[in-house]
Amino acid sequence: MKLLRWPLRLTVLGFLGGCWLFSGIYLYLSPNLPNVETLRDVRLQTPMRVYTRDGDLIGQFGEQKRNPLTYDQIPQQFVLALLAAEDDGFFSHGGIDFGGLLRAVSELVLTGEKGSGGSTLTMQVARNYFLTLDRTFMRKFNEILLAIEIERRLSKEEIFELYVNRVFLGHRSYGFEAASQVYYGKGMGELSLAQHAMLAGIPKSPSRNNPLSGPEAGKDRRNWILGRMLTLDYIDQSTYDTAIDLPVTATQHGARISLEAQYAAEMARRQMVERYGMSAYNEGYSVYTTLDSELQEVASAAVVDGLMTYDSRHGYRGPEQQLLEEELAPDAPLPLKEWLATLERTAVIAGLEPAVVIAIDDAGISVLLRDNRQVRVEWEDGLRQARPYISENRMGSSPATPADVVSLGDLVRVKFSDKQRWRFAQVPDAQAALVSLNPNNGAIVSLVGGIGFEKSKFNRATQAQRQPGSNLKPFLYSAALDAGFTAASIINDAPIVMEDRSLEGVWRPENDSGKFFGPTRLRWALTKSRNLVSIRLLQQLGVRRFINYADQLGFDTGDFAPDLSLALGTHAMNPLEIASAYAILANGGYRVEPFLIQRIDDLAGETVFEARPATVCSDCEQGDRAPGTEELSMEEILAAQEADAPPAPKRVMDERVNFIINSILQDVIKKGTGRRALVLKRDDISGKTGTTNGPMDAWFSGYNPDVVTTTWVGFDNYTPLGRREFGGTAALPIWINYMREALAGLPEKPRGLPPGVIHVRIDPATGLLAPSDQRDAIFEYFRAENLPEPGEGEGTGPTGTDDLIQEIF
Repeated sequence: MKLLRWPLRLTVLGFLGGCWLFSGIYLYLSPNLPNVETLRDVRLQTPMRVYTRDGDLIGQFGEQKRNPLTYDQIPQQFVLALLAAEDDGFFSHGGIDFGGLLRAVSELVLTGEKGSGGSTLTMQVARNYFLTLDRTFMRKFNEILLAIEIERRLSKEEIFELYVNRVFLGHRSYGFEAASQVYYGKGMGELSLAQHAMLAGIPKSPSRNNPLSGPEAGKDRRNWILGRMLTLDYIDQSTYDTAIDLPVTATQHGARISLEAQYAAEMARRQMVERYGMSAYNEGYSVYTTLDSELQEVASAAVVDGLMTYDSRHGYRGPEQQLLEEELAPDAPLPLKEWLATLERTAVIAGLEPAVVIAIDDAGISVLLRDNRQVRVEWEDGLRQARPYISENRMGSSPATPADVVSLGDLVRVKFSDKQRWRFAQVPDAQAALVSLNPNNGAIVSLVGGIGFEKSKFNRATQAQRQPGSNLKPFLYSAALDAGFTAASIINDAPIVMEDRSLEGVWRPENDSGKFFGPTRLRWALTKSRNLVSIRLLQQLGVRRFINYADQLGFDTGDFAPDLSLALGTHAMNPLEIASAYAILANGGYRVEPFLIQRIDDLAGETVFEARPATVCSDCEQGDRAPGTEELSMEEILAAQEADAPPAPKRVMDERVNFIINSILQDVIKKGTGRRALVLKRDDISGKTGTTNGPMDAWFSGYNPDVVTTTWVGFDNYTPLGRREFGGTAALPIWINYMREALAGLPEKPRGLPPGVIHVRIDPATGLLAPSDQRDAIFEYFRAENLPEPGEGEGTGPTGTDDLIQEIF
């Protein structure tokens, strides 16, 4: 008995000493432990997602991919797989697995190496949310104490949920739902048992066990977990046998972008960072834009098709790269592996696949694609049409054989055509932009900033500052009408030579055609885009008066050069600014501000922001009062508030001026520079071309009461488009292809004649009221106070004049 006393005493003393040591550590550490209650309110870092108004995902931003799940949303099969992998006693212990800790300590003492960790899921939650990853005894004690406290405060389901949503699982994914999307492209509820076991094995070593970086190690870990599930009776033998034989099926999946609108998504990202700072990236915001999914797709296709068509008119510029560094011997193998690596690094742009030429014969070529496929391109599918580019104004002779176009090792582009054949192509050097707005509230319906975000992230719709050319003329003519000029005012279309210091000496502007037509009515001058009439009009109106009017419309006139070149649209602007100005013409004269973000929801699905743009109410009975400028009674204000009506925009253009300028811009399409748009067969569309010197910029802006759209084509480096390229040839076809779909199904909306506008017969040569018997007289619109004088001849007296007035309602 005496021999047993000392070991017993030592054991008791050791136990008491351990308790004393543990108590001392607890008293030392507990005041500094974080508050476990904060776990109830923990906000997981969840990326921001950007959607169209229809709910299509167009962008995801945030370094950490996270998709939180509640416990009820976690598949029970995965729960069992994770318990088998990490902590099969989780639902029975109090946060600490003492047996596991003792086993871990003994392994460390006996082998000198860390073996099984002994950490429960609760301890891992404590570490993941509160502690560092430093491997120290003090951190381990903190982990144990926190685990005990977490078990006291939270339910097992809450703890399990925290673990599932926080743990790092490789490839920037945090939480198992995010990892499921990254590795398998679908949610946890859609995965097989083998896939659940694969994911459950990742936390032990995220970089080595994930199925992309370490498929073999991941598979070994998966099979071990399946064996543990069998041992624990979580699954039966048949289920185990089936799952263990399955191959690793993981592949890289990014955010499931369902619609290409990266320029708009990037705009939304910037606006969110301006609004919320860096937290925009991890608070789980859902951003709903004003984009229409269908029209955005149409806009992208219209821009690509327009640029490809333009590019085809100017010739083939040669391969993007030549990958064959030296001539191969006749029997030498091609370096396909190296070429494939180059292809994998080369982005697909606008659907144009990078390809390397691996064989050439008289009937066509064979090319290697980035997915290791070898496909055929026949002579008739783009090769025969590939005349060499010499300059923007000249192409070489047509090729006679495929060898005249390409060489072995050329990195070129191909596209799968509607005819189910591969077609030879090239990425255009020219760029384009398209902006389409709802003119009644400024909502951006579609936006394209270039041929492809992969080629250039520069957003030409909002960032490119380009001269609008004649696209600005409608606003000069509106200013003139507002000042008392009429659509029948006569201005001489004749050469101008003037000295102007601000224009660096002698200035000799010309019309595009180089011809002059003498005295010209303003309607015809704008319809035919006569430069010299516009310059003389600005000269008579006064530069300062025009700048003040442009400022009233909402243009940023701070940098407007106060000289006559303004008449030719020399002040640089971006397409969104131009489209916003044309919205004034489309909506009857009101300034609306363009906006992209319609609504922002937080992670809980609560709306934290909703746009309330100033909106033109075309169906409201507003009488002679303009929204935003009228004086409302208190009863009217309260009634509007109760109806939750959107605010009214400010009228910036006289309703009658707006009507007359719109009628002129309809003539631009019916018989002017925009005649190609007649293909749309609508009587309610108006628009204006624009072409700058070079020509370097081609524009078309047009609208009906429901949609306003601006298109631009040019080179980023400001080189000429070619002497035969104008707004009507390069930009207008893009506008037509887009508006054909944007207006499909929408009824025509003819404009009623506003009060104070009269329709009278005039002499087309003089712009004066025509005698009743004049055969070549035409009708023109006038503001009542600007009715012209009668011309010579019969019916020119006061009585005859009244008979000439025709009001249209």
